Amino acid sequence: MKKLIRGIAWIFGILILLFVLFLIVATLTDYKPPAKVELYVSDHPDTLDMYDTLNLMTWNIGYCGLGKDMDFFYDGGSQVRTSKKHTINNLKAIRNFLILNDTMDAFFLQEVDVSSKRTYHIHEVDTLRKYLPQYKVFLALNYKVFYVPVPVAHPMGGVKSGVVLISRHEPLRVDRMDYPGQYDWPIRLFMLDRCFLVARFPLKDRTQLVLIDTHNSAFDNGELKKNEMTFLKDFILREQQKGNKVVVGGDWNQNPPGFQDKAFNNKSGYKRFVLNQIPENYLPAGWTWAYDRTHMTNRSNLTSFDPGKTPTTLIDFFLLSPGVKCLFTQGIDLGFEHSDHNPVRIRICL
Repeated sequence: MKKLIRGIAWIFGILILLFVLFLIVATLTDYKPPAKVELYVSDHPDTLDMYDTLNLMTWNIGYCGLGKDMDFFYDGGSQVRTSKKHTINNLKAIRNFLILNDTMDAFFLQEVDVSSKRTYHIHEVDTLRKYLPQYKVFLALNYKVFYVPVPVAHPMGGVKSGVVLISRHEPLRVDRMDYPGQYDWPIRLFMLDRCFLVARFPLKDRTQLVLIDTHNSAFDNGELKKNEMTFLKDFILREQQKGNKVVVGGDWNQNPPGFQDKAFNNKSGYKRFVLNQIPENYLPAGWTWAYDRTHMTNRSNLTSFDPGKTPTTLIDFFLLSPGVKCLFTQGIDLGFEHSDHNPVRIRICL
């Protein structure tokens, strides 16, 4: 009996030791980018006219792994990843959609994988770069974890992913700006390091057009998003004070001012996602929120997509500074066929 107890104690001791070693490795390899990372600098940027009309699109492509067949474990579902066949088909469909919309001056993309177990280590950024040769492609990593250990039965494994800006015009420079705030240790070791990508384009009046691709926090109690929004507000107001024109697009993981949806704050929506609304007084007068309230941009991943039953909401949109006129905004209903988000496009005049 003593030998059995001793043997069980040894097994538990080894398991605890392995767990501690795993946390040590995860801590030592934790992705900790500086507050600002220079991604690209050009000696020959394209100078835009102050009265140019630009077509822009934002789309969270759900790393090509969250098509209509999928639910997701962290949202309260049961699945970790779709099949490799579905992943490839989703990527092809998303790629073809972007190719068909080659009148866009820039695409603001979120959740684009570089090398992740969940997408069978397919390099999605290289694929987009290959099939959109007329565009420049820039990546800012926001999820780089050597091994995500949940769910225990089928761990997500290694993840490397980020936000991507695809631009027809040559920018002056592109930077990754780190959002403030972190989850508590050790949870933060396996969560996203939120950021936004900033691309600067010179204008003929010697100011700049500043395009910002953002992807804000989802699975928090609202405090992380609050800190991120304060940081973003300070950043864009400083740019405005310099005389620059600013366009922010992306997956905000919150409703825009003037649109509130409570569906995701109950059991029919997300399990861990508390959906809030950006306050009406977030910015001073003159700033414009551009969204299409007739087309929802995101669906619940609690279950696979069932039209008419699965809760949907609007969390993907644009923000325009004074001096940037929105000519139209259109949500594009793709039926959540290949992503859990639908794209949104706008036309602006500088």
